[in-house]
Amino acid sequence: MQRHYITLRYDPDFIVIMGMSRMAKLIGVVLAGGKSARMGGGDKCLSLLAGKTLLARAIARAYAQVDELVLNANGDPARFHGIDLTVIADSIDGYAGPLAGILAALEWARAERPDCSHVISIASDTPFFPTDLAARLMRAAEEQHKPLACAASGGRMHPVFGLWPVALKDDLRRAIIQENIRKMDAWTTRHGVALAEYPLAPYDPFFNINQPEDLTVAAQMAPIPDKEFEA
Repeated sequence: MQRHYITLRYDPDFIVIMGMSRMAKLIGVVLAGGKSARMGGGDKCLSLLAGKTLLARAIARAYAQVDELVLNANGDPARFHGIDLTVIADSIDGYAGPLAGILAALEWARAERPDCSHVISIASDTPFFPTDLAARLMRAAEEQHKPLACAASGGRMHPVFGLWPVALKDDLRRAIIQENIRKMDAWTTRHGVALAEYPLAPYDPFFNINQPEDLTVAAQMAPIPDKEFEA
């Protein structure tokens, strides 16, 4: 299948993030590598919400925001055979959390897409994340002069929705393996992270599915137009 690449702009000029031109490609990674213990195990991203899987919803919202989209998932990739995305497993054993998925994406980007300067991470269990997320993260990093950026709402950070320079992949690997860092903010704060703030009304766009009853709540939110979540 032929992919059609786009270059994101939010003003007439290409933006620059910490000296990196937006002429470089931006890779998006959908994170689905966890164990989903509170959902009873299995692939939470394949749970249905209003007739569509959480993964299908994440792909639909992310696809136009990046130049290429990949999926981070562990185990047999054949279970995603109907999805037209490259599947990347964690490069560190033991289900080391979201940082491991981000590291896998950074290492894949460096090896397979050398013209990629940054990776955007997206959680697969958050069906209403904003459709202007990538542009807002890039703008936040530029305006706040930080190498990293993440989304925030209601005074709470959402680091799984983040902007990550490929140049920091080796530092991240050392942090995970040598320092046993698992919490995202333990690593991001040492480099500096910009915040892209979103309102909570009418609902938190970063509402995520942690347990089966959350799907019932999400079903009530599904009809809300996307523009209502964007500032």
